[in-house]
Amino acid sequence: MYTAYLADTPNGRKISIALEELGLPYRVQHVDLGAGEQHTPAFERLNPNGKIPVLVNEDDGTPLFESNAILFHLATHSGRLIPADGNGRDTVLQWLFLQAASIGPMLGQLWWFRHAAPAPNEQALARYTKEARRLYGVIERRLAATPYIAGDTYTVADIACWTWLVTHEELGLDIGAWPALAAWLDKVGARPALQRGLARTAEPAHV
Repeated sequence: MYTAYLADTPNGRKISIALEELGLPYRVQHVDLGAGEQHTPAFERLNPNGKIPVLVNEDDGTPLFESNAILFHLATHSGRLIPADGNGRDTVLQWLFLQAASIGPMLGQLWWFRHAAPAPNEQALARYTKEARRLYGVIERRLAATPYIAGDTYTVADIACWTWLVTHEELGLDIGAWPALAAWLDKVGARPALQRGLARTAEPAHV
């Protein structure tokens, strides 16, 4: 049994999606980011960086933080959503690192300057829009050549990238510019386990 400390964000959604895809037992502990629950001493004992998600193995109380580390842990320990061969795993890792190092930070900055910045900053908007479009182009070219992010099969790399790239409307990006990516978003988004995972993350905190 796992306890998943989540909020309804791209990184939080990754974990409930993966747990649903793998059919693993878990409960969700919703973290109220607006109230600062991620910065309490109790939470920071689970993640010193004070961010969601965190996954706790209730068998031994071990916490694991960083969303893509959690995805890799779940996939390798279950033997699913990741190739068994070394080259296949390396390919998944490359795309997990790209998502963590580039897609998440750049799209996150674009969202912040579009929706949360206290004052307009056209220079920042131009910079992050340009970089977001570049990254969508990287994924477009990949998906024009292969059915899924890491190759022929659906893996945790798809989960990691999907939760961020599906936010294109919030980011003011026209998905029509990337038809292969748009088709992949629809294909992955139609998976029943993904839909269940989204619903679990979006549940009210008191549920």
